[in-house]
Amino acid sequence: MPDFNVVVIGAGNGGLTAALTLARNGVKVLLLERHNLPGGCATSFIRGRFEFEVSLHQLSGIGSPRKPGPLRRLLGEMGILDKLELVEMKGLYRLVIPGEIDITLEADRGSAVETLKARFPREGAGIEGFFDLLYKFSAQMVAVAFARDPEASREKYPIFFEHALKPTQQILDQYLRDPLLKSIISTYWTYLGLPPSRLPFSDFALLLWSYLEFKPYHLKGGSQALSNVLLESFLACGGTVRFNCAAQKILVSGQKVRGVLIEDGEEIPCFYVLSNASTLTTYTDLIGPENLPRDSFQSFGGKTIGPSGFTVFLGFDRGPEELGISETTNFIGRDSDPEHAFARWRTLDVPGSALLSCYNVFDPDFSPPGTCQAALVTLQFADPWLSLPPSQYFGTKYRIAQGMLNLAEQVFPGMTKHLEEVEVATPLTHMRYLGHPGGAIYGFEQYAKDSSFFESRRSFVQGLYFAGSWVAPGGYQTTLQSGVSAARAILKSLNKRN
Repeated sequence: MPDFNVVVIGAGNGGLTAALTLARNGVKVLLLERHNLPGGCATSFIRGRFEFEVSLHQLSGIGSPRKPGPLRRLLGEMGILDKLELVEMKGLYRLVIPGEIDITLEADRGSAVETLKARFPREGAGIEGFFDLLYKFSAQMVAVAFARDPEASREKYPIFFEHALKPTQQILDQYLRDPLLKSIISTYWTYLGLPPSRLPFSDFALLLWSYLEFKPYHLKGGSQALSNVLLESFLACGGTVRFNCAAQKILVSGQKVRGVLIEDGEEIPCFYVLSNASTLTTYTDLIGPENLPRDSFQSFGGKTIGPSGFTVFLGFDRGPEELGISETTNFIGRDSDPEHAFARWRTLDVPGSALLSCYNVFDPDFSPPGTCQAALVTLQFADPWLSLPPSQYFGTKYRIAQGMLNLAEQVFPGMTKHLEEVEVATPLTHMRYLGHPGGAIYGFEQYAKDSSFFESRRSFVQGLYFAGSWVAPGGYQTTLQSGVSAARAILKSLNKRN
């Protein structure tokens, strides 16, 4: 018998929750991570006296103890909820288009609706109608896609079946007239990587509804605190982890998993492998086309790699209130057209929009006393960076970073005078640290045709399972859940084997 039943490749969100779920059920698990700490995107790094958060902006699906959301329940089931300190954010977001709009929405349906109606009084009926649809649709989607009602049908859930695959823009156009109002309500499209014209309403609706219903949350200690707790709990359950240890090959025989080969040449036999790496990397590099059925790569033919990120990490020698920052989540745009912003993601132009997250607003302890830290981020595709001559890399990186700082300065005048630390990450940075094709943070672009409604998550190799953003929508709640779901599938298979 092998020493391990399951080898988990990658200690990102999905890999960690999968490993912990398996270990809690008595399975012998080895977790391999090529980096020197857990987390993947859910991590932090230190510059000077600041520990910068890499990716977490607003945690969704938490809810309160009296009204728990799906992620709160999941964290409780894994036995780690009481080891985390969660802070509720009162604000949904502030959107500023200098010279055009400056509006802040609270994380409450009634308040958000009234704020929008006050700013756009002629659109009151449309605003009410849109949010009514949002809530009715989301309730039906939860029943169909998550509670998995065995009697689900078009007759029983007509709103879900009618609107799930429509573009978000089509729904906005149905209820609203003012382009600026549509832009305000659809602000979260940047969290999903596609503009409203291409974004399935099911994805957008569930995200906005989740933040309104269960509120956005912040984690004390940032996402690294979550990754550390998951790892510590895994080890406490008898799991084994090896850092600085990359998987070189997944060993298969007769299209069945038989083990993993690591960088130093050691072969680790096992019955199951759970890959938290991208499906592309897993099939092409870790397994190899010669070990797969001929049609294994056909499903990739119509997919496109999603965007990566460009982030300017900022450490200030003043608190947020002295910089004029009163909201944690601040979306800043040059105009109200999402198509313009999306088009710039495929260029090396200065971005048309950015998100400034300042964690100290709700967590004064997130940086040393008298300081604050923020992340100024936009999404970008890797292609133009891959075509850039190396000699132009640093000049391009700092030119874009300066352009983003100039954009933020229009909203927070004088903020750059108080900068103490600055670090910049590009799509190439994400490629290097994550190992994802294109440095993609959401996996493949999430068009309707690529959604879980149509995509099979079954592997071409018996004993091989996946977790993470390449098999689930991007974001913390979904990737954490994907690991648990994959682990449960392995447990089910183990029970049959036994």
